[in-house]
Amino acid sequence: MPSRLDDELTRLVSAGVLRPYQAQALRSAAEADAQGASTSQPAASRPSTREASPQPTKSEPRRVPPTAAHSSALTEVLGYIGGALLLGAVALLTVANWGEMGRAARISTGTSAAVILLGTAAVLALVGRREQLSSALASLGCCVAGFATYVAIEGESGRIAGVAVALVLAVLGVWWLAGSSLLVATFAILAVGVLVITADVLTPDTSSASSAGIAGTGFILVAFVLAVTGLVRDQVTAWSLAGAAMFSSSVCWLIQERGEVMALVVGTAGPAALLFAYSRRHASAYAVVGCSILLVIWPISLYQLTNNVAGVAIGLVIASTALLVAVLLLTRRQRRLVR
Repeated sequence: MPSRLDDELTRLVSAGVLRPYQAQALRSAAEADAQGASTSQPAASRPSTREASPQPTKSEPRRVPPTAAHSSALTEVLGYIGGALLLGAVALLTVANWGEMGRAARISTGTSAAVILLGTAAVLALVGRREQLSSALASLGCCVAGFATYVAIEGESGRIAGVAVALVLAVLGVWWLAGSSLLVATFAILAVGVLVITADVLTPDTSSASSAGIAGTGFILVAFVLAVTGLVRDQVTAWSLAGAAMFSSSVCWLIQERGEVMALVVGTAGPAALLFAYSRRHASAYAVVGCSILLVIWPISLYQLTNNVAGVAIGLVIASTALLVAVLLLTRRQRRLVR
C-alpha cells in the first residue's frame, strides 16, 4: 500500500473525519486491489501450449471485501443500550441504599464498580474488539474511580484527590484508547476540578459571586488544554469541547460582578475560533457549537450591559452583520483558492 494513502488516512483519523476502524477498512480494500492487480494477467499474454484446442480463459480473481471491524452496528447499539440500562439499575439501587451503607460498604462499592469498568475496558482494548465500547467504559470508570477516592478520603482533600485520580486515569485512557468519550470525560473532570480548586483552595472563604471570575479564568485554561489535545487526538471532539469550555467561562464571568464585558469577549473569541476552524476543516460541529455560544452569550451580556432590550437588538444586528461580512470574505477567499 502506498505510503501516501497511509499518511492521508492517518491525518483523517487524527482530524476526526474517519474512525480508526474505517481507516483500517480502507487500507484492507486498497491492499486487496493491489494484490488483485498483481496476480491477474491478461489472457492474451499467457503462452499457449496447444494450438488445436483453445485454452480455457481463467477468470479474474474474485475480490473479497475487507472484514469490517464492527460487523453489526445494530448489535453494538443494542449493547450500548443494554449496558446503560444495567448500569442505571445498579446506580439506582446504590443511590437508594447509599444512606444506609457504612463507610466500608461505600468504599468497597465504589472501588468494585471502578475496577469492573476499567478492567472490562482494558480487556476489550487488549483483544482489539469494540473500541468505542471500551472507551465508553473507561470514561465511566475514570469518573467512578474519582468518586470512590472522594468517598474514601472525604472532605476537601477527598475532592481534590478524587479529581486528581480521575484526571490521571482519563489522560492515560486518552493516550491509550484515543476515544472521543474519554475526551468528554476529561472535559467533565477538568470542569469539576476548576470548581473544586476555586472553592476549596483559592477562595475558600469568599462568596460565589466574587470567585466566579477565577473559575472563568480556569475554564479558559481548560479550553487551551483541550485545543492542544485536539492536535494529537480526535480534533473535532476536542475543539468542540474547547468551545464548550469557553462557554462555561462566559457563564462564570456573567455571574462575576461587572464581568459582562469579559463574558462578551470570551463568548466572542471562542465562537470566532470555532468558525475559523469550520472554514478550514468543514466540520459542522464547529459551526453548531460556535453559533450556539453566540446566541446565548451575546443577548445576556448585552442586556446586562445596557439593561435595555433595544440595546440587545442593536448589538445582535451588529454581530450578525459582522458574521455575514466574515462569511462573504471567507467565501471569496475560497473561490480564489479554487481558481
